[in-house]
Amino acid sequence: MAHARISMYMPPDIDPTKAAIAYGCRALSKLNEELQSGDLLTRQKALVALCDLMHDPEYVYEAINIGCLESLKTLLRDDDNLVRIKTTEVLYIMATHYVGRVGFLKHDIIQALSLLLSDHQTLCRENLHQAYKHLAQLPKGAQGIVQSGLIPSLVRKLQKEEDHIQEIILDTLALCLQEDATEALESQAVPCFKEKLLSKNSEIRSKAARALIAISIPLDGKNQVWKNDVIPILVTLLSDTDEEVKANAAGALMHATVTTEGKYAALDANAIEPLLELLCTNSKTKVCLNATKALTMLAEAPEGRKLLLSHVPTFRYLLAHKNEAIQRAAEVAIKVIEWKP
Repeated sequence: MAHARISMYMPPDIDPTKAAIAYGCRALSKLNEELQSGDLLTRQKALVALCDLMHDPEYVYEAINIGCLESLKTLLRDDDNLVRIKTTEVLYIMATHYVGRVGFLKHDIIQALSLLLSDHQTLCRENLHQAYKHLAQLPKGAQGIVQSGLIPSLVRKLQKEEDHIQEIILDTLALCLQEDATEALESQAVPCFKEKLLSKNSEIRSKAARALIAISIPLDGKNQVWKNDVIPILVTLLSDTDEEVKANAAGALMHATVTTEGKYAALDANAIEPLLELLCTNSKTKVCLNATKALTMLAEAPEGRKLLLSHVPTFRYLLAHKNEAIQRAAEVAIKVIEWKP
C-alpha cells in the first residue's frame, strides 16, 4: 500500500531567491516596502523580483510613481555586494525604456550612480555604465551626464577599466560629446582616444574612432586631433580588417581635415590612396560615404586636387550608386576636384 509523503525539497518551478509577489502593478508597492526592509534577504529577494518586472515599461512607469527610484538610490550605498549589483541591474533595465530615462533625470539618478564608479564589484560598474549608455541615447540624458560634471571621470575610467566596460564608456562618451565636447577637450580625452585607436580589440578601436568623430565637431577638437598626431593613426586604420573601424576612421578624418592643418597632415600621411581603395573595393554604405566626404575635404587643398584629378571617373561611377547620400557626396566631390581658380 502506498503512503503519502511530504518532500523536504522545494517544488522544481519555485525560485527561493525571489520574493513572493502579487500580480502586476499591485506587486510594486509591496516590493518597494521590502526594498526598505532592515532584513538583508528580504531586500535581495525584492531586487531579484524587481529585475524581472522592470522589463515591462508599464511597470517601470508605476515603479517610478510609487517612489521606487528613491529606494533604489538608498540601496546604491548598501554594504552588501549582491544588493548593490542587483540595484544597478534594476536601474540598467529601467534605463532601456524611455520612461525610465526620463525618471532618471527627474530623480537625480546620474549623480547617485556615480558613487559606484570605483566600486570593487565589476558587475556594479558594468551595470551603471550600461545605464549611462542608455540614458545618453536621449539628448536630454546626454546633456544631463555632461551637466553633472561626469565627463572627466568617464575619461579617466576609460584608461583603467576592463575592455568590455571601456566599450560601453566609449559609446556613452560619443553620445555626450555630440552635445558638448568642452569638458572632454579639457580632460585630455583626445590623447586617451588616440591610445585606444591602437587597441588589439577591434570594438575599442571602432568606438574610439567614433568618439573622435564627436569630439572633432568643434574647432578646438579638430585642432587637438591634429596637434596630438592622431591623423596618421586614422590613416593606418583605413586598412583595418574590421569594416566598422574603417568607416569610423574615415569619418574622423572627414571632420579632422576641415582645417588646413588637418588637410596637410592627412596628405603627408598619404591618406588619399587608402581612401580611394575604400571607394573601389568596399560596398558598405557608411564606409563609402565617409571616404567620399574625406576625399572631398582633401580635394580642397591644391595638392589634394592635383592627386585626385585622374580619379574623377571613380567618383562618376558613384553617381549611379543606389544610395542617394553617396550620389550627392560624389557630385560634390567632382565639383571640388574639377574646380578651377
